[in-house]
Amino acid sequence: MPAIHDVMWNQVAVWALALLVALWAGWLDWRFRRIPNWLTVSGFVLGLGINGVVSGWTGVKGGLEGAGIATAVLIVPVILRGIGAGDLKLMIALGACLGPWKFLNVLLASIFIAGMMAIVEIVRKRRVKKTFGNLAVLIRTFATFGLGARESLVTLDDPGALRLPFGVAIALAMVFIVFAKSSLLTF
Repeated sequence: MPAIHDVMWNQVAVWALALLVALWAGWLDWRFRRIPNWLTVSGFVLGLGINGVVSGWTGVKGGLEGAGIATAVLIVPVILRGIGAGDLKLMIALGACLGPWKFLNVLLASIFIAGMMAIVEIVRKRRVKKTFGNLAVLIRTFATFGLGARESLVTLDDPGALRLPFGVAIALAMVFIVFAKSSLLTF
């Protein structure tokens, strides 16, 4: 049985890899509005690899479960063009690094931070009234199962729509969670 000290350092290595991938992707998404495949694919492979080294086949299985959850939860927003495919691939890589439960923490924190970023941007660009109008149209469309909806009124492909780099929200969520976990370990 491995010593507690070894287990702790193994977890530090896993979190460090995930944090590095998220920060790099967040910076690239902020700067260029793209998250490149070379980063997400290498993050996925290294995530599975480090989990395999740390925990054997159980770690690889956990990494694949995390990646599977990322795919299952985020494929619909990608298809509906709510987030980019690079964001999905980044979350798949983080799922491979962190496994299912830690990944879900990062996912929920990322969604919360992205929501806060969206609110700030809506207020900053003075689009509150338009946003509430669009929200009313969406709610009415969902409530009536799309009957009588004017599809051209609210679309995700609208060139005037606000665009936020979700990779930045993911990076911020990773920083928040890593610091929260590390501060919990010191008490």
